[in-house]
Amino acid sequence: MSQTYTLEAEARATTGKKVSQLRRSGLVPAIIYGKKINPVSIQIPARALQAILMKAGGTHLIDVSVAGEPYSVLARDVQRDVIRGDILHVDFLAVDASTAITAEVPVHFFNESPAVRAKLGILLQNLSKLTIEALPADLIDSVRVDLSPLLEVGDAIHVRDLPAGEKVKILNDEDDMIVRIVPTSAAISEEEEAAEAEAEAAAEGGEPEVIGRGKKEDEVED
Repeated sequence: MSQTYTLEAEARATTGKKVSQLRRSGLVPAIIYGKKINPVSIQIPARALQAILMKAGGTHLIDVSVAGEPYSVLARDVQRDVIRGDILHVDFLAVDASTAITAEVPVHFFNESPAVRAKLGILLQNLSKLTIEALPADLIDSVRVDLSPLLEVGDAIHVRDLPAGEKVKILNDEDDMIVRIVPTSAAISEEEEAAEAEAEAAAEGGEPEVIGRGKKEDEVED
């Protein structure tokens, strides 16, 4: 179950260009919106907000209390100063515990590919994020992908290969490739040299002298 964090906020009457005054006083303007509520303008102490967002990210529930009124929310859009990195504004999505929502989460690899360990090839990552659907309390920080099944060059992991979860659904196309083992640059160079030699020999009508074949596995460079 996703951990829930708490924040104390105040209703905000200041809008427009005047919000710069809030920021100078250490407050961050924000808004809570959702399908079942009218938008609520709020202001939150910058330090407390920064600390919570670092922990909650966009996939952990945050209980925001506004004048005693609780809102269960997710941080959906965080605007920051491009130079200093200060939080300028936050959009919070109010969620219903019984309604599934979507979120984009990163892909995290674990274990090592035997093909990479043996220096047969390298990892080529095609997707770094996946779109998931789950109830708010069941959202996850990332999708974990086990690399141990990647034994040879050409082996790949697709969305369809990921374990099906009971609480979290991956919305990407099942044929989308996440990661694949491709030859190292050294192996590619050897194949190209061999192909060129074969082509030259064929043009001359003789057998090619293949250079580089039979190289020991531990001699192949990354």
